[in-house]
Amino acid sequence: MLRTDVLILGAGPAGATAALNLAGTCDVLMVERLATPTPRIGESLPSAASRLLANMGLWEDFQCQGYAPSDGNRSAWNGIATEQGFLHTPNGHGWHLERAKFERWLRQHALDRGAALLTTSIMTGVTAHPDGWTVQLNTAAGACRAQARILIDASGRSANLARKLGARQQKQDKLVCGWLYGRDPHPTADTRSLIESTAAGWWYTASLPDQQRVLAFHTDSDLPAARAMRTSSWLKQQAMRLETVGSLLKSSGFTSQDEIKLTAAHSAILTPGAGPRWFAVGDAALSFNPLSSQGLFNALYTGLAAANATHRMLQGDPTALADYQRELTNIANRYQRHLDFWYGEEQRWAGSLFWQRRQTRYTHALVQPDWDRSLLAH
Repeated sequence: MLRTDVLILGAGPAGATAALNLAGTCDVLMVERLATPTPRIGESLPSAASRLLANMGLWEDFQCQGYAPSDGNRSAWNGIATEQGFLHTPNGHGWHLERAKFERWLRQHALDRGAALLTTSIMTGVTAHPDGWTVQLNTAAGACRAQARILIDASGRSANLARKLGARQQKQDKLVCGWLYGRDPHPTADTRSLIESTAAGWWYTASLPDQQRVLAFHTDSDLPAARAMRTSSWLKQQAMRLETVGSLLKSSGFTSQDEIKLTAAHSAILTPGAGPRWFAVGDAALSFNPLSSQGLFNALYTGLAAANATHRMLQGDPTALADYQRELTNIANRYQRHLDFWYGEEQRWAGSLFWQRRQTRYTHALVQPDWDRSLLAH
């Protein structure tokens, strides 16, 4: 039987962040379904992440990774074109990441600091006992068990561990994303992300390192557009017809032979987001709409916060759990106010079911957020 102080289900950004901040103070085991990170949507990291990386002792090495700067955002929303540069903000520019590379980098830092990693493994069961937990695992070498004092759920939107412990996910919409990678043979000097709203949903594109580009469309899973975007040809054809996104793709000579990939993009809140001797982090705790541009930042932030709470709990601090739950609530409330406001800004297409769902709900937002309208990207 494996024995550890903290078992983390998932070694993505949130799980690896929790692990690297706990390693060296206690025994940490990450259990990961995949052998290595795979390409996925979500490549932008906002400039505020520099403070988190510095707090974790990662900032200098991050700067050596060679990620392309993200100098700002552009949007075509409610028929209004806006743009914002980051260079004059307190934290400077953000970054366009290569997501799989970034995840491998975080994971390696966790290993370098002493965490252990078990890949190609899934959890099949969990049982509580007076001193913590017994977790049943199915690994490449066969079934085994692991004992841990504290569990951290970093399994993503599925929240596999927390749901086995009785937590419930509250999905707030049906948003899905269809996306693909391509290349810009004639890249422009503009490194800003771009979004554009349409009757059936909204589009996103951003340049990536090595003349690559990501193109994505967001709509609800039960709408005709979701069925249509199952083919790469549809996605590219529709994008080229857009006034703003299409113009950018044409000027850069965008081409793609990539197959379209589909992923869930809905908002969801886990209730509760933590409990006696367990914590949820990242998308397992709070799944953010990509419009917020905060999903990856939230993974880093909650991973660090859960690591601090776990350390306090191991030291016998009785307030650690309540403090972490309170922080999740504050994040969720602020996120919802911001999202309500920005969806409420789009007032066209009264006959579109996609926007009817959001305008009915989101136009009741009372607080204008301190994010600029252009801070809308993955």
